[in-house]
Formats: sequence, C-alpha cells, structure tokens
Amino acid sequence: MNYSPIKILTLTAFGFFASATAQTNDVTTPLHAMQPDYITPYAVPDKSNIEAVLNRVYNFLEENTASKVLRASDNLEVKDFRKAQGRLVFSPGSFRLTSYEWGVTYAGMLLAAEATGKKEYADYANKRIKLIADLAENFKSENVSDSPIRTVLQPHALDDAGALCAAFIKAKKAGLNANVDPVINNFIKYISEKEHRLKDGTLARNRPQNNTLWLDDMFMSVPALAQMGSYTGDKKYFDDAVKQVNQFSERMFNSQKGIYMHGWVESMQMHPEFHWARANGWAVMTMIELLEVLPKDHPGYPQVLAQLQKHITGLMQYQDGTGFWHQLLDRNDTYLETSATAIYTYSIARAINRGYVDKLAYAPAVLLAWNAVASKVNEKGQVEGTCVGTGMAFDPAFYYYRPINLYAAHGYGPVLLAGAEILTLLKNNQFEMNDSSIQLQIKG
Repeated sequence: MNYSPIKILTLTAFGFFASATAQTNDVTTPLHAMQPDYITPYAVPDKSNIEAVLNRVYNFLEENTASKVLRASDNLEVKDFRKAQGRLVFSPGSFRLTSYEWGVTYAGMLLAAEATGKKEYADYANKRIKLIADLAENFKSENVSDSPIRTVLQPHALDDAGALCAAFIKAKKAGLNANVDPVINNFIKYISEKEHRLKDGTLARNRPQNNTLWLDDMFMSVPALAQMGSYTGDKKYFDDAVKQVNQFSERMFNSQKGIYMHGWVESMQMHPEFHWARANGWAVMTMIELLEVLPKDHPGYPQVLAQLQKHITGLMQYQDGTGFWHQLLDRNDTYLETSATAIYTYSIARAINRGYVDKLAYAPAVLLAWNAVASKVNEKGQVEGTCVGTGMAFDPAFYYYRPINLYAAHGYGPVLLAGAEILTLLKNNQFEMNDSSIQLQIKG
C-alpha cells in the first residue's frame, strides 16, 4: 500500500499527539494526587480493624498462657492451695505469668477492656492476678522453692516487682475481688527498702558493673510507686517516684538529641551513649504512668511534665518513614523494632489524650505508628519483630544483632496498650485525608 507524504506526516503527527495526551504529566494529571508506594498503610485507622487486632492478640494469649496450677508429680490441677503439697507448676503456656512483661500485658488487657467495653480482656488479667494472689496467700514458708511464684514471694530485682505491682493495684482499683494487698505490700517493700541505690537514693544495680543505672528501671519502679501513692494516699511514694525520674534524667537524658542513653555506670569517666529504643520506651511510659496519678499540686508535677514533653519531642525526630522506630534510635542502619514502636504509640497517644502535648502536631504521626504496629500482628495474633530480652552493653554490635522472636513477651502488652489508646484518640477526635495527607480536623 502506497502512502503519500502528506498522509504519512498526518499519521505521524496524530501518533505524536496521542502519545503526548496519554502521558502522565503536569498538564494531563494532578500529580500531587498520585498514590505513593507506601510501605505501611497510610490512612486513618478504622476502629473495627483496631478491635480486630486486639481480639487476635487476646485469642492468642488466652490459648497460650497458663490459667491453672498443677501438681508437678502428676499434672493434676490444684484448686485448694491450702492443702497443696510438693512442687507446684503452672499449666503449660508460652509466657511467664509473673514476669515484668506480663505485668505490662495485664495492664494492657485492663485498658483494652476499658476502651472496647469487652469484659473478656479484664477477665484475662483478673483471673491470672487472682491466681497469683491466691497462691501467695497460701504458700508454706518451707516450700518457696517449689512455688511457681518464687519471684513474687521473694523478689530479687526490680524486674520481679515493679510492673506486676502497678498492674495488681490497677486491677484492684478497677474492682478485682481478690486479696492482692499482701502481694502489693511485698512488692513495694522490695522497691522502697531492699533494692540497691546510689548514695542519693537513685535505684541502681550492681551489674554489669557496680552502681549501674539501667534506664529500664525507671519503669520497673516508678509506676509501682506512683500507683501506691494513689492507692494509699501516702505522699512518700509520689516523692520517691518524682525523685527517680529527675535523678535518672539528670544523668541519662541527652538534651541535644532529646533521648536517653540505656546505661550509666558511676565509675566511668566517660559515659558511652547507646540510645536503645525499648529502654526509651520504658522511660516515656514511666512519665505517662506517673502523671496519670501524680497530684497536679505536687511540687514535682511541672518538672515531670516538662521532661515528658522534651522526650516526646526528641522521639518524634527519629520516627522512620515506615512509622516504626529503629532498634538504636539514632542509627538508621539498625532494624525497625515493634515493641518500642508500640510503647511510643501508646505513650504519645495517651499524652495527646491527656493534653500533655500538641495533638495537632503529633496525632498524624501516632496514627502512622499504630498502622506500623498493626502490620506486625499476624493472623494468629502473634506479634512479630520484637527484640528479645536485652541486657546492657557499651558497644554497638550488641544492640545491632539482638535477635527478634515471636515469643519475645515484650511485644504483647504494648500492642494492647497502643490499640486501646488509639481507639480513645479516634473516639475523641476526627481525622481526614486533606490534600493526600492525614490531618486532624479542627472545629471552626
């Protein structure tokens, strides 16, 4: 077939015009409205989806944590602890009912019950707290070593006492019908009178070096002291709680970066700074828990509030574009860690809900953080991406290569707390997609 030069020119021009109009360019397409390739879902969380995540976690934990006590010799259930003889054990489960991580989980279950109105969350915590209290009430002094609650009866570290003590008091204040006071008093006696302290009264450990401050210990002590002050009305507990926050912060808070180092050793001339994410989580959650019950007329209230605000400002600078935070906050080549992200989500959302920080500034980033956390709860209700239990080191490799594990107990309580607090945030505020970004709606 023969084409004239005019026809060929016309077809060529038409093809060029069709190609130009098919292009995605600034003339043909509103480029600002294109959908980015987000790694973490970028949207206002749906309340029903949050509740679904919480429900999956609940179901997994209900099926995989003990709720009975057995006689070790024959695995028969023991119901009357007054008559129990020989070594007792909890029924099989994947998590320890008396660990500090499970103190956080009990608190998370109680808050989830409050946020959702679903009684089964509180029942999970109350059933196990009552079991521990009943065991403690009926133990025989000669067989402490045979008890599954040895660390409750005879705490040897703040890890054994603080988080559980705070959770027990919260459960009691919420209406738990159990004789928990002897356990609470035993815990608080250990924190107040038996744990090692520096000369100025700062709670310390003699590991890995003598007179070492662990940032974790703010959480392993202060929320229990604060709850005890609220429970008893005795101001001395509030005073000690405020002192701990202030004295830990004086030594361990980097005011330029707005975050804490993990460990501080009294005998060191220099103090290497490794800004471990979960330890910073324990610190920010400590201040949230303290302000929750600290009387506003307490002389330490303004200082604790100011320190919380400085810490949250610092933390927000290190949030990754995925919504997560890194294992070492200021080292972006360390992995993205779930438990710390969940703790920050809870703490900053609660700070917003309580009016401690600017919700207009921080709420969108907190919603992104929740979306990140939710992406790590699998269909079985297991929390992925959580760093295992971590000691203290003064070299980077230790933190870079800490393993992650589905059964790292540190992830579960924070996820429950975070989801519950985000539900409250969404109930009290309206959000919208405005020019492709998440924005808080402001009336008027």
